Amino acid sequence: MLRHFPELNVPVSHRKRDYFIAAFTFFCVAVCLLSDANAPMAKQNALGVCGWVFLIGLLLGECKYVRMQVMIAVAFATVGEHFASVYMGGYTYRFENVPAYVPPGHGMVYLTAVALGRSGLFQRYAREIAGLVVVVCGLWSLWGISGIPEQGDALGALLFCIFLGYLFKGRSPMVYLAAFFITTWLELIGTAVGTWKWAAIDPVLGMSQGNPPSGVAAWYCLVDAVAMTWADPVLHGFARFFSWVLVKLKKISSEQFVFDESGAE
Repeated sequence: MLRHFPELNVPVSHRKRDYFIAAFTFFCVAVCLLSDANAPMAKQNALGVCGWVFLIGLLLGECKYVRMQVMIAVAFATVGEHFASVYMGGYTYRFENVPAYVPPGHGMVYLTAVALGRSGLFQRYAREIAGLVVVVCGLWSLWGISGIPEQGDALGALLFCIFLGYLFKGRSPMVYLAAFFITTWLELIGTAVGTWKWAAIDPVLGMSQGNPPSGVAAWYCLVDAVAMTWADPVLHGFARFFSWVLVKLKKISSEQFVFDESGAE
């Protein structure tokens, strides 16, 4: 069950960049969501500009593969936000929109999951951290379906089970494990200050859901999985396309050269 976890007793390296990305994103998430709690639309848009600047700056030190993963994560998550929030009403932002900072925010959140997942801390203590997450999220899910909270959370318990599948069966458990921390952080802050609110009843399954659902990290893990799955095929697709374009351009150039030579004669 732990076959995709890092091997035990293997030397690990601690890159300062990984920890900086994580700390910076955790800080930015808190500042952004607290700032947006009572902000006008203009400030939301300004936060969006800042988000793109920060995301681009963080990506400058990453390889093309990670950059493509982030681009796919942003695109997929943005479409998902409009469908799940604006169209379905699973959760609703203050202005019933998708704030401008959300797309770049998803990029920073995904990059943080990657950075933490590859960090020496997570590589060294993978099993211990996984045990902590399972216990904490499991107790959260049990509390949600215990009947104690006013707003039940049956969907959260279901999502928790799905999250366990990602964590123990997925090929990138460290990314999913790290995603739990950053996504739980942003969900707890965002819902606490009223930046968005989850519907009491999920519009698709009709199940009760908390604000936020206990297993909400599973939704973000889906974004991560899509990004990691499609990055390589998309990069290869672009490479083949540009190679085809170069071949066509060379052919056109060669034909033009022959035509010019014939004309000169």
